Amino acid sequence: MSRGNVKGEFTVRQLHREFLRAGSTVMQAFTFYASDDKLANRGNEASQKLTCAAINEAACELAREVADEGDALVAGGISQTPTYLSGGSKEEVQAQYKQQLDQFVKCGVDFLICEYFEHIEELEWAIEESLKTGMAVCANMCIGPEGDLHNVSVGECGVRMARAGAHVVGLNCHFDPMTTLDAMQLMKDALDEANLKVHLMCQPLAFNTPDVSKQGFIDLPEFPFGLEPRILTRWDMHAYARRAYDMGVRYIGGCCGFEPYHIRAVSEELSKEIGKLPEGSKKHDPWGTGLKMHTKPWVRARASRNYWEVLQPASGRPFAPSLSKPDAWGVTKGSEMLKQQTARTKDEDISKLQEYRHTHSGKCPTRHGIAAAS
Repeated sequence: MSRGNVKGEFTVRQLHREFLRAGSTVMQAFTFYASDDKLANRGNEASQKLTCAAINEAACELAREVADEGDALVAGGISQTPTYLSGGSKEEVQAQYKQQLDQFVKCGVDFLICEYFEHIEELEWAIEESLKTGMAVCANMCIGPEGDLHNVSVGECGVRMARAGAHVVGLNCHFDPMTTLDAMQLMKDALDEANLKVHLMCQPLAFNTPDVSKQGFIDLPEFPFGLEPRILTRWDMHAYARRAYDMGVRYIGGCCGFEPYHIRAVSEELSKEIGKLPEGSKKHDPWGTGLKMHTKPWVRARASRNYWEVLQPASGRPFAPSLSKPDAWGVTKGSEMLKQQTARTKDEDISKLQEYRHTHSGKCPTRHGIAAAS
């Protein structure tokens, strides 16, 4: 998506508009993983052909254009870097952030989000560099209840984010909403115990992931191109939004898998607290009440919150397992396999990785699974 800011402006602009109509009050510039080292990693030619500066600047301009069509803010975001995972120094890693942050300052974004960090150490470096801009800084880690990949607890991560100076702290990606909120509760408890007062944010996946391991959904054999059977319903999003709000989370959003109708469900669930319904709800009857007009009586009977709130939807895949077995390689910073290279990954490199997978898991991904009990 980062390259789409330069090569596919219409598509990016329209996607922003759909989320704006669904109730989003922040247009987050599509700058995820758009640091220069990531744009030049393993055969990616975007850094050379498009440049880090051009991609980030275009992303900010598109986000601002749509934000100005409604009552929305613009956020610029930075993420973990291949430089850190390759063992780079603090100065080298922060130099990568600065290239993006300079563009965010130039374009006048309203605030910053440091998101998708697996190691609290790197996030502290990102927060430190982001605070130099003078803007408000939000900080998210893509971890669950087990903590970061250096075995720092989620509670301690929250405390360290706050002490590093982040104005808003929380979690994003890798886990489904309810698992993420379980982790958020641990973070909130630690912050309360340390008497640290910061705002909370949460941007989970829109996929059910009860079977993931410590690294989240990227360990699932279905990642990234077979996740559709796990997609959450709009009704799941109502439950997520209510639980998050009641917990004290006030920046409530989404990450991978979220569609505009998911955000609309969040907006509708919290419409009384927000004080209005989103534009996208003008022709949408909440909780299926539009089914009152349906021809079939058994479908009309579903026109209520009581029906949809407790529905357990079937997958329609009778031979599919209900859960998967995560790969769980346990590879993180310091591993040779994670080190950055500009050369494109070769077929023989893939063969070596597949052999490693076979040696460590003993099964091919298409056969991973745990059947549901009858």
